[in-house]
Amino acid sequence: MSGSSPLTIAYGRGQMPISLPVGASAQVIRKPGIAKLAHPAAAIQAAFASPVNAPPLTELARGKQSACILICDITRPVPNHLFLRPMIEILTAAGIPLGRISIVVATGLHRPNEGKELEELVGDPWVMANVSVANHFADNDADHVDLGVTATRGTPVTIDRRFLQADLRIATGLIEPHFMAGWSGGRKVVAPGVAGWRTIRTFHTARFMEDPLAVQCNLVGNPLHEEQLEIVRRIGDVYAVNTVVDEERDLVFVNFGEIIASHLAGVDFIADAAQVKVSRRFKTIVTSSAGYPLDKTYYQTVKGMVTPMDILEPGGTLIVASECSEGFGSPQFRDAQRRLVELGPERFLATLTAKSLADMDEWQTEMQLKPMRVARVQLYTTGLDAEERRLTAVEMVPSLDAAIAESIARHGDSTIAVIPEGPYLVPVYAAA
Repeated sequence: MSGSSPLTIAYGRGQMPISLPVGASAQVIRKPGIAKLAHPAAAIQAAFASPVNAPPLTELARGKQSACILICDITRPVPNHLFLRPMIEILTAAGIPLGRISIVVATGLHRPNEGKELEELVGDPWVMANVSVANHFADNDADHVDLGVTATRGTPVTIDRRFLQADLRIATGLIEPHFMAGWSGGRKVVAPGVAGWRTIRTFHTARFMEDPLAVQCNLVGNPLHEEQLEIVRRIGDVYAVNTVVDEERDLVFVNFGEIIASHLAGVDFIADAAQVKVSRRFKTIVTSSAGYPLDKTYYQTVKGMVTPMDILEPGGTLIVASECSEGFGSPQFRDAQRRLVELGPERFLATLTAKSLADMDEWQTEMQLKPMRVARVQLYTTGLDAEERRLTAVEMVPSLDAAIAESIARHGDSTIAVIPEGPYLVPVYAAA
């Protein structure tokens, strides 16, 4: 693609154009085309009727007196508007009283989703009007049940009692690459989604984060995944709705079933498309934070810095565009970034290694160290103030086009990589 041909990457609720200097070219890396589901409503009904490793939903609901449905928070573009009402209607038709069905937003340690944002998240006024919808608060110890510790790594396990004590437990989510847990969705919606703070902060200690197998698209030997599996098995019967969406956020896959088996089936569907083999490494990479809703904060932006690392030439330049429309992130994340700026990467990491409980959100700062070790990291954003820009600990660029031209000149390589969808795609270096 030549310099005269415009490129775009996801930014906010739209696309940001990119222009290359004369003589430069871009290898655009995106998922291969995946067919949209022609009839999403019919596909959803078929998933409920023919689950993975489980009876049909109507049979699961029969004889139950209550149900709790988990949904992801606003940072995940899950098409809740497509499946929540059909699922609830099946539950009530099978005899579960509408007043005994609850929806819990699996926030983990993220902030709650409330007001208009909660309405947007649920996506269906009928559901909002007829079903209890509430946020999970990991810090409220009284809201959780203690299930002891995991056998392998001794992780303390506390789970939201609303989910644990429901007769029918259903998690819903989106399957996409996750830079720590391998893949999002499924068991991850339960833990850390509705786990207590001790569980979450143990998950995010350096002994997990620095494990070489705790990386995107890997489940084999991944310590986070293994702990999550042990936790959902300890809870008992849990089921899941698993979805995959394309770049336009349209549904391309949906299934339902036993939480572990159905999640793995969804991973099998998307794994080859989400991991794109690339035959070279690049000295200049331009990527995004996948646009809204993931690029609402700088905290989430870090994900887009980590996923392209396999095709980044050591010493190269990684340029990330993220709107950060909501600003920086939590006060705790801001504090962690301040410590990074004050201490420097090596001393900051040294403060983490002996901790049995990670400080809230400092794990995202720890993940940011990974690309900083190998490359020059630059950020284009319109959503941070001067102090927040300083605390990113990366180099700010006022113009995406200028940053690209300067990187090309600096490295003497006129071919760049462009990853429009950010962390939803993982490029993998595979020599030709």
